[in-house]
Parts: sequence; structure tokens; C-alpha cells
Amino acid sequence: MKPVLTPAEAAILDRETQARGIDAASLMERAGRQVARAATAVAGGFSGRRAVVVCGKGNNGGDGLVAARHLRRWGIRTTVVMMQPPEAFGEPAATNFLRLGQTDVRVRPFSPDTLARELARSDVAVDAMFGTGFRGSPEGDWERAIAGLNDWGGPVVAVDIPSGVNGETGAVRGVAVTADVTVTFGAAKIGIVLLPGALHAGLVEVVDIGFPADLLRADVWLSEGEDVAAVLPVRPPDTHKRDAGVVVVIGGSRSMTGAVSLMGEAAYRAGAGLVSVAVPEGILPVVQAALRETTFIPLPATDAGTVAGRIDRLDEVVRSADAVAIGPGMTTNEETAAFIRSFVRACPVPIVVDADGLNAFAGRTGELADRHSDAVLTPHAGEFARLAGITAAEVGADRVGHARKLASDIQATVLLKGSRTVIASPEGRVRINPTGGPSLATGGTGDVLTGMIAGLIARGLAPIDAATAGAYLHGIAGSHAGREKGEGATAGDVLAHVPDAVAEVLGR
Repeated sequence: MKPVLTPAEAAILDRETQARGIDAASLMERAGRQVARAATAVAGGFSGRRAVVVCGKGNNGGDGLVAARHLRRWGIRTTVVMMQPPEAFGEPAATNFLRLGQTDVRVRPFSPDTLARELARSDVAVDAMFGTGFRGSPEGDWERAIAGLNDWGGPVVAVDIPSGVNGETGAVRGVAVTADVTVTFGAAKIGIVLLPGALHAGLVEVVDIGFPADLLRADVWLSEGEDVAAVLPVRPPDTHKRDAGVVVVIGGSRSMTGAVSLMGEAAYRAGAGLVSVAVPEGILPVVQAALRETTFIPLPATDAGTVAGRIDRLDEVVRSADAVAIGPGMTTNEETAAFIRSFVRACPVPIVVDADGLNAFAGRTGELADRHSDAVLTPHAGEFARLAGITAAEVGADRVGHARKLASDIQATVLLKGSRTVIASPEGRVRINPTGGPSLATGGTGDVLTGMIAGLIARGLAPIDAATAGAYLHGIAGSHAGREKGEGATAGDVLAHVPDAVAEVLGR
């Protein structure tokens, strides 16, 4: 996995590196040179090329000054557009401004007309205005400068993070630079991994500027295919179906029969050896017609056709299972919700809780913490908001922070769906899933993910690894379905491509 730094962690890395004897001037010199290298590549070489570097006042602007010096040294005619007077620079940026005076780099104060004129004859621009510590919304000349870069239409290289993107959350309030390449130092920053910041970053290049490897510490990580391949179990030749994992899926109601079918088949597609499906007795014939490989457990039904309670046979099957998935299609009927709350708390094996399983605990997260077994919760933003007693907008403003807090509060793995999916462990570790896309924005795909995670837990994966692998494979399957069916891709199409996703990750 690749480490992802918060702005605070990046600042600590800077300070601890300097304490080791690598001074800030050296770090800035290496950073600026790497930015210049990237800008040269984007411009298509040196000969006859022109560049514009737009500089703010902090270290980000200092990196831009170093980049401008190297660009000119390599033969690219370069102009620096200053957002503030040079007196605003601290060290080591101030020294680099003086060094720039020893070259023929042109320095111009910002105005919209000046920037537009310089860009019109340039081959590449460098955004060195704001760093990862930026918050809020750009205003005044800053807003006009960002708009000028975006309106230009030529290639832009951003220093560490595109200006206007919140480095902590990836949020964009107002305008933000849309870069073609973002050169970031030591490790990716969380603002260019989460959306919408990632959409502004273009190609992200993580470059080494001399940070000691042992100082690069993070609590947030970006999942990669090799991480998933490393945890996926392989069936030995003599595997029995129960050795491959037993999953019990509980869900459905009279008005929603498809969700539980998707969950059951997804558990199989993830490699489970045996799946039992428990549904209200009234819809049993419908679900049986959709699933051929599963065994079935009819449950008592309310007058509304939802689950009314548990039976001895369900308890017996669950005790011999390796994982349970519960929630999709069960409705918010209060009798059903009471059953869900009782079952989740008493379940003796790891359980994946989704959809109406989560809604049953809205405003009652303390009851979720009172469980007998490990759990994975898979809410989308709305379900998360109901659980945590906040608004969906608040969830979106800090997906990592909220997921981490809920996971800690209830001592369960929390997978916050969305682009990009955030997975938090009870210990505070966070993983971000980079796969997936708009093909997953259709009804039922979440049910597929729930079944996959349960199947992976049944095969022996720890909850955090099952959630990580499930999200990664689910995203790849969604991409396959999107390429094949376009905007008409359905949850069934995603389900059909789960084996292809596994094969891709394993290199088969």
C-alpha cells in the first residue's frame, strides 16, 4: 500500500527531516528541480519552449521559484507571475527569489491581463500558489489567477497539490486549478487522493526529495492490486465446500426480492463454498427461482411481508457458518428493525451489516458497539449520516475523519461507500480504495459488495482485509461492466465480472 499524508503529517515529516540535518533549502531545491523536470516533459522538451510559473508566498511559491530557475537554465524561456510582493517570502523562498535575479527569468506582478498574455505564448504553466495547508475558498486575485489558468486550456503542472483543493479532505469550495500533472513530495497527500481533489490533480507523480524512509509514517494508505493479491486465499486441490467458507445471507421483503439474491450470488463469486439464504417465507419461491446454488431458510413474516423474527433453524445454521451478511431489502419496519438489532448483537460469527441493517441502528450506535463478534459496516453517505446523527454534507466534508471516528466508537470496520471508498479499522487505520467509477452508480451494486465481503471473511480474511479486497475487486468488476455495457450496466453485470476482477488482480 502507498502511504497518504495529511497536511499535519507532511509538516511533521518536514520538521523531522530537518532535525536529521537535511535543511529546508535542500528540500526546496530538490522539490523545485523535480517540478521543473515534470514541466519540461509536459512541454515536450526544451528547444523553443516557454513556461509561466505562478507563485504564492509560502514554501509552495518557493518551490515554484526554484523550478523557474531550473527551467531557464535548461533553455526554456520562463516568466514568473508573482501573486504577492517578494517581501512576503520567508526563508528559504526569499533566498531563492534573490537567486532568480541572477538569471534572465522575467518576474511580473499578477494581473489578469498579465497572466493571460504570458500564458498565450507559453507551452506549460506551473501552479505554485497554495500548498497542502489551504482551507476555504480562493478570493480576489487568487480566484482570478486560478480561473486564468483553467481558462487558458494549456497543460498545467501543480506543485504538491492543485491550488484551491483542501489538502485535508479533497474538498473544493469555489474554484481550484485543474492540473494535468501534480508533482507531490515523499508521498501522496490526502487532498489529491479523495474526490473531488483527485479530479483536479491529473497524473500524480510522487517524487523523492530526500525524506528519510523511516520518518515517512502514515495512518492512511492507498490500496493497490498487489495488496489484494497478497491476502486472497487459494483453494488447495482437496478443498471441501465447507473448507472454502460458509456464508449466511439475511435480507429481502415482499417489495424487494432482488437484493438478497445479489448478495447470495456475490458471496459465491467471491469464493465462498456454501451460501444459505434466509428470507421472509412469503418471498421464498421468488428468491429460489433466482438462485440455484444456495440453500434456503424461510423466516416468519409480518403482515407487510418483512422479517418478523428468528427461528431455531436460523440460529443453528448461523452457529456453523463462517460469516453473515444482513440488511439489504429488509425495510425499516419496526418489528423487522428490532429483529435486526437483536440478531446483530447476538451473532456469534463475523457479520457484514448494510442498508436496512444499518438503518435499524439509526441514532443507536451504542447498541452496535454491544456485539459478540467482529463486524463490517458498509454505509453510503446517507446511511452513515443517519447512524452518526449528522448530515450527509457533514459526512462528505470529512469522509476519513468521520469513518475513523465511527469505527473507533463502535469497534468495527467501517466501509464508507462512495468515490472514493474509505475503509477504517477500529484501531484508527484507514485505507482508501482507488478502483470503481460511475458504472457502480446503479441500484444493487452495494448488495453485491456486501455479499463479496461476507464471502471473503468466510474464506478467512480479517474484516479490514475483506473490506479492502472486496471494495478493490468490486471497483474493477464495475469498470469491466461499464466498458461492456456503458451507462446501461446493472448490478448483475458487475456481479458477472467479479471472477474477471479476481483474475486480473492475481495476474491470471
